[in-house]
Amino acid sequence: MAKRPSWSGFLKLSLVTCPIRLFSAVSHAESASFHFIHPKTHNRIHMKPYDPDLGEVERKDLVRGYEIAKGKYVTVSDEDLAAIRLKSTKTIEIERFVDFDDIDPLYFDSAYYVLPDGKMGLEAYAVIREAMKKERQAAEGRLVLSYREHVVIIEPRGEGLVLHRMRDAREVESPAMLEKIGKVKVDPKMVAIATTIIEQKKGRFEPATFKDPYEEALIKLLKRRARGAKPVHEAAVPEAPTNVVNLMDALRDSLGGRGRRAARNGGHKEGKVVQFRRSTASKTKARPDGKPTRRGTARPARQRKARPLS
Repeated sequence: MAKRPSWSGFLKLSLVTCPIRLFSAVSHAESASFHFIHPKTHNRIHMKPYDPDLGEVERKDLVRGYEIAKGKYVTVSDEDLAAIRLKSTKTIEIERFVDFDDIDPLYFDSAYYVLPDGKMGLEAYAVIREAMKKERQAAEGRLVLSYREHVVIIEPRGEGLVLHRMRDAREVESPAMLEKIGKVKVDPKMVAIATTIIEQKKGRFEPATFKDPYEEALIKLLKRRARGAKPVHEAAVPEAPTNVVNLMDALRDSLGGRGRRAARNGGHKEGKVVQFRRSTASKTKARPDGKPTRRGTARPARQRKARPLS
């Protein structure tokens, strides 16, 4: 089944116009969701609106209310909302170009693939894409979705374009809370060890490995139940307790092997290891009969008398 576009319209750069379609870059098709059903009839339960004073009421009689104080609401009608809704212009007009690396990732909301709509728009699409690639710039514009206007960022990617719907500035919390973190004097040796750990754990960005173990287990459970099998319950494995008592020990233990020994030696070569031998002389302890005995010497076990078999 062909995927339906989320939006269709035009991308406009000055006097150049290109027909485009937007397809969501994120899919929830593999996610599991549930409905409430009755265990006897297996019928899906309908949640009917209920008023504490009137009891069950009709949904058509309800109005929207916005709480301005505890228990106090202002009501808004459909006509009120229709009067302020923005009409879709079906055009994304590029207002300016920005450096994509300068955009704070906190403002990214959702992503869409931008495809040309038909062969007629392919040439204009390719011209805009190649110009953005050459200048290493991203386009900023505005898009009306569901009667709301959103700032969007369009970036070239491969042979196509990707549109990012941006969050409103009021949705992003101020980073002032980060400035309240107290300053602490950091041990340079700890930083050096942490840097070594980072070097050991460097790798490529591989989003294919981003998987939710709970979601995978849930899908497997639902497939087993669909085949008539009973769910399998596995005992939880407790986490092993850690014996690390301070940050330096944690950093050293994280290195492992030669890295741990090098950290303890302060980066110098390892010295010769000399085996420690315990002295042969030991303290003596007097026995009741006055004869000395070595501490730690095993005493012969007492022999029990055999009991006669009855």
